[in-house]
Amino acid sequence: MSAVTPSASYSLTVRLSITNRPGMLGRVAMAIGEAGGDIGAVDLVESTRDRIVRDITINARDSNHGQQIVAQLKKTSGVRVVNISDRTFLMHLGGKIEVQSKVPIRTRDDLSMAYTPGVARVCLAIREDRQRAFSLTMKHNTVAVVTDGTAVLGLGDIGPEAALPVMEGKAMLFKQFGGVDAMPICLATKDVDKIVETVKYLAPGFGGVNLEDIAAPRCFEVEERLRKDLDIPVFHDDQHGTAVVVLAALLNALRIVKKSLRSLRVVVTGVGAAGTATIKILQSSGVRDIIGVDEHGTIHRGRATGMDFMKRWVASTTNPRQVKGGLAEATQKADVFIGLSVPGILSVRDVKRMARDPIVFAMANPVPEIQPEDAGKHVRVMATGRSDYPNQINNVLCFPGFFRGLLDSRARTVNDEMKVAAARALAGCVARSELSEEYIIPSVFNKTVAPAVAEGVARAAWDTGAARRRRRFDVGVVQ
Repeated sequence: MSAVTPSASYSLTVRLSITNRPGMLGRVAMAIGEAGGDIGAVDLVESTRDRIVRDITINARDSNHGQQIVAQLKKTSGVRVVNISDRTFLMHLGGKIEVQSKVPIRTRDDLSMAYTPGVARVCLAIREDRQRAFSLTMKHNTVAVVTDGTAVLGLGDIGPEAALPVMEGKAMLFKQFGGVDAMPICLATKDVDKIVETVKYLAPGFGGVNLEDIAAPRCFEVEERLRKDLDIPVFHDDQHGTAVVVLAALLNALRIVKKSLRSLRVVVTGVGAAGTATIKILQSSGVRDIIGVDEHGTIHRGRATGMDFMKRWVASTTNPRQVKGGLAEATQKADVFIGLSVPGILSVRDVKRMARDPIVFAMANPVPEIQPEDAGKHVRVMATGRSDYPNQINNVLCFPGFFRGLLDSRARTVNDEMKVAAARALAGCVARSELSEEYIIPSVFNKTVAPAVAEGVARAAWDTGAARRRRRFDVGVVQ
């Protein structure tokens, strides 16, 4: 397996006091390079006749690699390590989000209208018509980001407090890309009944609910029950956000290999929340031959090992050829591999077994099911979940715009038509002239993405009767 590329996720700023003589900066750079580090920036802090103090930003592969780079610098003659700062931890100091007032309070008049006694009139207006909460409060633009901390990133069950940095990050992305205000809600319970009950109690203050990092199979029950009980949309991003972006990327990849959805043989590894939702959206889009693979092998009718209610559903609706065995058997003549599982499970030999012009989406993070360097010439289109390779399949391409559309249409629920519409809108953000093997999905910083997805979702909400209001379909780019 190829080595993981250094990235900003594990970046250090190292302050060095260096002897002031020619060639010393080159010696420092050589030490960092020999240790496998990637220099991002070099800044001058202070210069005297004898010493030069510099801040050097270095990208590493992981925490241990960062320590190895620092150790190499400490052994370099004429160099003293003054301070080491982890840039990621510095970004999180004090938290990443805050609440800001939209209306300044400068006078007694302002105070009397924003708060008591004037606010009482607004309260009474909402009491008479609860729908006015959408126009007279933050409800119209606010989403609850709810987690129990049981399936956070690839870290697993780390608890609600440890999940909070991720939920804060999610809230940042909602605001940055969709203009949506999001509030982290980290629950200290794993009990499905208590999660559902708590969210129902909190729901009056929100226009939508985004479920996040709740472990399968409980996440399916939580979402289903909340969707039945609430009159605001409930969306489990780990499931549906992933599925939407996968479908968008696949639609564009098929334009390159000139294959149709109905003719595909697809293998999905990792049949949890994201894998199951991906299977469902592919089926609703016309894919008929899908094989799910987990740690016990292919999922098929009659399998007894490692089955829960959702995997029994997968067994009943997929694998029409009843392929049994492991990944090697599943990938035989497959057109598409979709990895939502664990690092390194797809071998080059497996890829060679696939059909002509194979499409491989290896989305395990940070280490994919197969490294792009290893897949190399054996695949026609390759995508990962990482930002340092082409074709990053990232949920941020979906959820900000998806909720923008839900909130703008005041949708009561989320349906399959909205998800497919979002995927097609996202795929359409890549123009025919731009489309290539290394560009099947737009950048997360493409400002046309969120408005396009929002428009697709809002139109679908109206067409399916899920919208409470008609919106203007001339949305500008979210700044």
